[in-house]
Amino acid sequence: MNDRPLSDLVRQGWAVVGYTVTDSGGDVWKHNFLLSRQGAHKVLTVRKKMMGEGVVASEMEV
Repeated sequence: MNDRPLSDLVRQGWAVVGYTVTDSGGDVWKHNFLLSRQGAHKVLTVRKKMMGEGVVASEMEV
């Protein structure tokens, strides 16, 4: 994934229907987005990389 994973998914037709943020300790925050498209749902988790620039993103189908 690139540094704009949420923007890319919204361009593909996914809609944000929920959002939470979690403090994982220190300076690590995980941003969780619940996305929906045509009856399908997925969770996108995004956090800043621990070293270097950019973000780490993961998707989970629900």
